[in-house]
Amino acid sequence: MVMLSAGDTAWILTATILVLLMSIPGVAFFYSGLTKRKNVLNTMFLTFIAFSIASIIWVVYGYPFAFGDVSIGGLIAQPAHFFMSGIGIDDLTGSIPTILFIVFQLTFAGLTAALISGSIVGRMKASAWMLFIVAWVTLVYIPIAHWVWGGGWLMQMGALDFAGGTVVHINSGVTALALALVLGKRKEASLLPHNLGYSVLGAGFLWFGWMGFNGGSALAANGLAASAILVSNVSAATALITWVLIDIIKVGKPTMLGAITGGVAGLVAITPAAGFVDVPAAIVIGFLTTFVSYYAIYYLKSKLGYDDALDVFGVHGLSGVWGAIATGIFASPLINEASGLIFGNPAQLTIQIISVIATMVYAFVISLILAKILDKTIGIRVEEKAEIEGLDANLHAESGYRL
Repeated sequence: MVMLSAGDTAWILTATILVLLMSIPGVAFFYSGLTKRKNVLNTMFLTFIAFSIASIIWVVYGYPFAFGDVSIGGLIAQPAHFFMSGIGIDDLTGSIPTILFIVFQLTFAGLTAALISGSIVGRMKASAWMLFIVAWVTLVYIPIAHWVWGGGWLMQMGALDFAGGTVVHINSGVTALALALVLGKRKEASLLPHNLGYSVLGAGFLWFGWMGFNGGSALAANGLAASAILVSNVSAATALITWVLIDIIKVGKPTMLGAITGGVAGLVAITPAAGFVDVPAAIVIGFLTTFVSYYAIYYLKSKLGYDDALDVFGVHGLSGVWGAIATGIFASPLINEASGLIFGNPAQLTIQIISVIATMVYAFVISLILAKILDKTIGIRVEEKAEIEGLDANLHAESGYRL
């Protein structure tokens, strides 16, 4: 008989608060510091409103459709417990209260929605953004969460995603790309960070909170949680150092922007693998993901011509792809039950590739359709005058600075 564990409960309560910290102030500060001063409040607003909308959807019908007891064809759960009805404070999921598992997963949904906003800063209507998030959480996030974590077809196949490589990062990354394509390029192509200090603070919140994001995904206060935290930090540190070295080689000096970008890329890449790999694998994952995201930001984006303002696709999308594939290569039976390619199980790599392709195609296509529908109905891009003058003043009648 499974009993409530006070230790596990205390740890997941803490981890939930850590993910909340990275989701709101972390993303808000990280993104807003990278934008123009005239859009700093609007950029923060996109994070706060996306997280809030996802939070309400999750407790009304998101959790029932994602994690219901019965899967309908592996695609979506048979819903129950709308508005959390019928779930008591003493009900358990494993050794923790079910309501705690629900709120922990709520923070993942909110974070994923907030991450998308980095691609559209400075040029999307607030009303269109809010409607898009409602539709996207409903039609994209909830089904993919069920596929991978809620008993859906990818979970049945054996796909590994410890803390959100596919569900969170690939999902948000390809959605960001779809939105950027529908919105088109900014009127002012240059985007120098107006307050890099904000972004450094945000990156610190992200790194700190990510330990709850990955460590909490063990759903217990145990050695697996500790291992996940260890390899997450190792991957982030490796990626940061590697990016700094690339900056020194390419531009002759280390940059703080490069350092925090590398650190975040390393955290993204280790996320799906955190509960499956050891320290040597984490070093390799963090090292190689730097080249993946660096290439995407400085070469692929200009070559393909999409305007992903804050490189959500390059950092979250493609580092998420590498991390999911790397899980199929490096998963160690000494850490968890799963084995990857180098431990004699090439089938796991095949499964990981299928999960990556399925997530990318579904999230991109549905997001593109949603964005085009909104564009044809209410319009998703702000007027040229508002874009040039700034969205803080034009959409919110506020200013981030009174100097």
